Amino acid sequence: MLLLREAFYGTRRFDDFARRADVTEQVTATRLKALVRDGLLDRVPYQVAGQRTRSEYRLTGKGRELYPVLVALMQWGDSHASAPTGVPVRLVHAGCGATVGVSVRCEAGHELTPQQVSALPGPGLPDGWADRVLAPTT
Repeated sequence: MLLLREAFYGTRRFDDFARRADVTEQVTATRLKALVRDGLLDRVPYQVAGQRTRSEYRLTGKGRELYPVLVALMQWGDSHASAPTGVPVRLVHAGCGATVGVSVRCEAGHELTPQQVSALPGPGLPDGWADRVLAPTT
């Protein structure tokens, strides 16, 4: 998650990932390789004049789709694990300055609590698993 967080903050180069996430180069290499393998980051070659070609790492569409998940985890941490002095990082909309947050909504736009959501079998549910899916709550 740390390297994904850094990718969302705009980090692209190996040394910057290692430094900003405060992990070893070996850990950085292993995790970046996994993020590329899983399709969350792309390796893109770049070259600074007079130096060898290196790779930078850019979020893929699949990786960018994890942004709400990261924001939700940060939001949870801010609510339940922040220091008494306050949250370590504030996310704000660059356009208006309002705080950024994640909520669960239906397609009609209603904000929902877990008690207002029913889990129903979808078309990809394997045969015989329907009894494992939560029934609608009343």
